Amino acid sequence: MQRKIKTLALLLPGVVLLLSMQAVNAQSSSPPPATAPRPAETMPGQTSVPNDRPSATRTQTTGQTNSDPTVKEMNEDAKRKIDREGK
Repeated sequence: MQRKIKTLALLLPGVVLLLSMQAVNAQSSSPPPATAPRPAETMPGQTSVPNDRPSATRTQTTGQTNSDPTVKEMNEDAKRKIDREGK
């Protein structure tokens, strides 16, 4: 117990000194300059490079091919099961 008190007594002045130095530093430092960037009056033009592909159409597929009839049947079975039992 005595050792803890001695250690605390030795550390306490250092902690107080450190905290007071931080407070003095915070008071003496000047605020940062107010040079924040402002929004542009007009927005800049397009900065990205457009690709040379044609835009997508409503009839364009995503690359998915027709499924095997067995897979279609399995999917339909799963849909029916979910409709009957729920998830």
